[in-house]
Amino acid sequence: MESLSILLQEAAGATTGQGLAALGAGVAAIGAGIGIGKIGGSALESMARQPEMMGDIRSNMIVAAALVEGAVFFGIVVGLLVALG
Repeated sequence: MESLSILLQEAAGATTGQGLAALGAGVAAIGAGIGIGKIGGSALESMARQPEMMGDIRSNMIVAAALVEGAVFFGIVVGLLVALG
């Protein structure tokens, strides 16, 4: 919670958009955690229902998690570029 309060203070005090960029990077990181958590939970439920498909489900889960993280890294980089530039 402390990092969220720091981000909110930064967003409130910025006049050049740097704080909002930092806030966007933080939200992107939180979104990645939520997205990957949902992917993992759904994959485990699917594996419990159909154990014979475990290999296919696991590989699809890894690909989906990588795509989510890749999109988040782009968001973080853009946020940092806006904050630093």
